[in-house]
Amino acid sequence: MPMQSSIRCFVILLLVIVSFAAPVSADESPARPIKLIFDTDMGNDIDDALALGVIHALQSRGECELLAVTLSKDNDLAAPFVDLVNTFYGRGNIPLGVVRNGKTPEDSRYLTDTVRATDNAQPRYPHKLKTGKDAPEAVGLLRKTLAAQPDRSAVLVVVGFSTNILRLLDSPADEYSPLTGKELVIRKVRLLSMMAGMFSEKNRVKEYNVWIDSPSAQRVFTEWPTPLVTSGFEIGVAIKYPASSIERDFGYVKHHPLKQAYELYQKMPYDRETWDLTAVLYAVRPDHGYFGLSPAGRIRVDAQDVTQFDVADGGGQRYLTVTAEQIARVREALIQLASQPPGNR
Repeated sequence: MPMQSSIRCFVILLLVIVSFAAPVSADESPARPIKLIFDTDMGNDIDDALALGVIHALQSRGECELLAVTLSKDNDLAAPFVDLVNTFYGRGNIPLGVVRNGKTPEDSRYLTDTVRATDNAQPRYPHKLKTGKDAPEAVGLLRKTLAAQPDRSAVLVVVGFSTNILRLLDSPADEYSPLTGKELVIRKVRLLSMMAGMFSEKNRVKEYNVWIDSPSAQRVFTEWPTPLVTSGFEIGVAIKYPASSIERDFGYVKHHPLKQAYELYQKMPYDRETWDLTAVLYAVRPDHGYFGLSPAGRIRVDAQDVTQFDVADGGGQRYLTVTAEQIARVREALIQLASQPPGNR
């Protein structure tokens, strides 16, 4: 093997060893504000929209910095919706990236009607981006964003499909970094917090975020090189966001994009599962005791697209657990955060 190749392999191995030297735990106290990247299938469910509101509230509190949002839903209005929400919260300059040839291109009423809402012939919710076709491709934006961060500082929150992050792992060196995607992740990403899979002991079924792009999910769980924690289907089911909060807590403005989207998604009143919100909450507040953690191990996707977990010493992957007391605490925290007014209002 040529000398340069030998040195390169040694450096990659060293980075992998370092990345797993300090396993994720509920006692970990990451540096603040947490450098956050949000990858979402916005439009497929309303919890993505509420999760984005939670991120903005946490940023207003100085707990995180939203570096970029990437979309794994291949619909032209998904990115404009994110843009109008970011603009509503006073952060319309946050970079957006969109998947190409992705999954679920279907229209969503809450995307369509919220993006196109007008008052007196003017957009109800101002935004610059008119179509996802005008946004950069997601993987290029992920590479650009990660390359600019300090080593081992970034946290990825993925609440949709694994499409974009697998493509990130497979990406070659480019103008943003001489590192391959996997090398860049090892160098820059401290934690991947996902909403994916199901880990309850009974009634095991395939989970939407996994089976919609099962090949990508399989490879991400197998190949992801830094600590990974997932919030399984059962966590969001146990903690529901109450319709009473939507009706009561968002009235500080005449029109609120999250309230409008929630009311469009299903017939009111309904309480919606907090799947994506819990992945965000853990990512930013891992040391608040909101959740328990499984033993260390590895997640895999079986032939039926159902997630399985194998306990393994030194494994870099875990899933969240929750008690009755924690359920109450998490619900209260999410209501306060999702309904928090923007700092500029």
